[in-house]
Amino acid sequence: MARKNYSDEFRRQAVDLYESTPGATVRGIAEDLGVERGTLRHWLGLYGTGKKTAADGTPTASPLKPAQPEASAPAAREETDEQQIARLRARVNELEAERTKLTTEREILRSAAKYFAGETNW
Repeated sequence: MARKNYSDEFRRQAVDLYESTPGATVRGIAEDLGVERGTLRHWLGLYGTGKKTAADGTPTASPLKPAQPEASAPAAREETDEQQIARLRARVNELEAERTKLTTEREILRSAAKYFAGETNW
């Protein structure tokens, strides 16, 4: 298989698309762009800001790249109850959006399988 070369502009746009799309997943963006997940993860490590848009549209930290250096990690644990609730609600919204997308895809595949199974004349 031939190795694909992508321009820096394409790489940066892919990273920006991931970070700015509400509820986006690496898998979903990689499939949409036709690149491997590992490739997109590598680009996120190189060009990513460490920020991401949650499913509800609020800015949040990306799970793929820490927004803060390791030395300040203990301070991140001291979040207020309100911050923790907001973070967890954003995560729930993100997971619900993912589940809805997967359910829709599953229904499409199920109806396609029924359609094609009905066309066979064995």
